[in-house]
Amino acid sequence: MRVLVVTAVAAERDAVCAAAGPCDGTTLPGGYELRRAAGLPVAFEVLAAGVGPAAAAAGTATALTAAALTGQPYDLVVSAGIGGGFSPGAPLGSVVVADAIVAADLGAETPDGFVPVTELGFGTVAHRPDPALVRAVAAAAGAVAGTVVTVSTVTGSAARAAELAERHPGVLAEAMEGFGVAEAAAAHGVPVLEVRTVSNAVGPRDRAAWRIGDALAALTGAFRTLPGALTATAGPAPEPPPRSASLTRGTPTSLRRTP
Repeated sequence: MRVLVVTAVAAERDAVCAAAGPCDGTTLPGGYELRRAAGLPVAFEVLAAGVGPAAAAAGTATALTAAALTGQPYDLVVSAGIGGGFSPGAPLGSVVVADAIVAADLGAETPDGFVPVTELGFGTVAHRPDPALVRAVAAAAGAVAGTVVTVSTVTGSAARAAELAERHPGVLAEAMEGFGVAEAAAAHGVPVLEVRTVSNAVGPRDRAAWRIGDALAALTGAFRTLPGALTATAGPAPEPPPRSASLTRGTPTSLRRTP
């Protein structure tokens, strides 16, 4: 199984690679550096695509296209990194797996408040990963599952945090890349997940309270559990047919890309 993991910055990429073992590097079109971990049942290929949904979408699309052109498409894309947590559901150091990846600020401001782009008659604002996959990954990582919102401007006030929580019941975390990664994955017909570890509380910015090191360590821990969860979700390989019946063996079951 080949899994593309997309982070924003190198520190997040390195935290994922720390879980996967030694990673070698290759360069993709556009100068993107892709780190590859060999020798695992699940092959992680990790890309630091940049900050924000546009950079995330561009980097993800580049990696997916390069893989497709070689005839070895990915089975899954994971948006990963640290982010802000909404209290009390996602305290500092916790792990969140998105059951909905939502663009929180894609739309229009009106006299009656924010209107998502879907209510304007076009586009999409949410991607929903496979529920069984979300449950398996969350259980393996000791994570909570809920909405992760993608923003282009990090929340810096209690009022903004309250507004997001009201508009998105069940929201657990805020980050800046998940929706961009999900859009690129959807365009290529590849399933998507988002995994976030919480470095700070969503609300007034208090850098003294941030726990970035702890969140990066939690990210490494979460990705150590991911191969087992994905392998279990994919299921066992089918029994090969009797030798007298056919010389063609069955194809192992895996996460299937959507058409």
